[in-house]
Amino acid sequence: MKRLYNLDYLRGLAALGIMIYHYLEWTFDEFSADTFMGRLGIYGVSIFYVLSGLTLYYVYFEKMKPNKEDIISFFKKRIFRIFPLLWLVTIVAIILSRKTPDFYNLFLNLTGLFGFIKWNTYFSAGIWSIGNELVFYVFFPFFILFTKSYKPLMVLLAIIILGLYLHFTFYNLNQAIILSEQWHNYTNPLNQVFLFLGGFLIGLFFHNTKIKNSIVFAIMLLGISLFIYYPVTGDKINLVTGVNRLIFTACCFLICFSFYKMTFELPKFIHKPLALLGEASYSVYLIHPLVFGVTGIALTVTSKYLFYAPASFKIIISIISTLILSYIVYQRFEKYFMKFGKGNKIKSE
Repeated sequence: MKRLYNLDYLRGLAALGIMIYHYLEWTFDEFSADTFMGRLGIYGVSIFYVLSGLTLYYVYFEKMKPNKEDIISFFKKRIFRIFPLLWLVTIVAIILSRKTPDFYNLFLNLTGLFGFIKWNTYFSAGIWSIGNELVFYVFFPFFILFTKSYKPLMVLLAIIILGLYLHFTFYNLNQAIILSEQWHNYTNPLNQVFLFLGGFLIGLFFHNTKIKNSIVFAIMLLGISLFIYYPVTGDKINLVTGVNRLIFTACCFLICFSFYKMTFELPKFIHKPLALLGEASYSVYLIHPLVFGVTGIALTVTSKYLFYAPASFKIIISIISTLILSYIVYQRFEKYFMKFGKGNKIKSE
């Protein structure tokens, strides 16, 4: 299957944006809802979810029955794709924290069950979203089965998932309370699964649809413009509740759709770094908090004995180190384990 490099571009840019968002927020202060970085910090993860549903549709829909053999093969590939780096990052984060972890929480994180039971319990920033992904993978074979064989059930399931999304948006999350105090509710996988379903449906409805690049660019411009300029202020809870969330979710769908349907080719000097960033995006996403922590320790020692390192220097060093280390980890670690999960090579996965 032809690899969807356009989706790699967007996935890599989202990972890069989340990394920069974290580095700036951890160094200076929290971003409010009216800032681009504040919005990207929230909805960069949402874009990951949409891309996940869309990519899995593209790779599996035609060839997955699903039967027992196909489902086992699917989960085998997902396990070897997700867990080795998740384990490594979790262990390193625990070592850096110099705290003895609760055994039960550690067990949940290493088995992936935390996404189903205690999704707000993790040892490194961002891992909550990986727990959400593991829950989405359980939904995915049902999406395939119902769409192919029991369409009324798929419609019913989609309505239920939409209902959950609206319940969290308008009722479960309280706009009067800041997001950090409702993080447990926001990170509930049932609050996020609609985004994954949306990506799947984009693939289902538009897989064979050809659209002119001019129209695709117009759609992209609309999504990005709304994302940047739609008026929302105050705490980031205002980005994920009420009508505002509907608007920003639509932006994510429009942006992902536009990247999906683009047909032009970028020059090699642009394509290659963006493609590499997309391929290593999982490493970038999971490793960047650890790199920032280690960089902070190193620069604290440097400032004490050699020279003072300003905050901006720490951010720059962390970004460069993260990108280099992520590429190495992807090439030498991730790809090594991915081979064990593949019965055959699937270039688009």
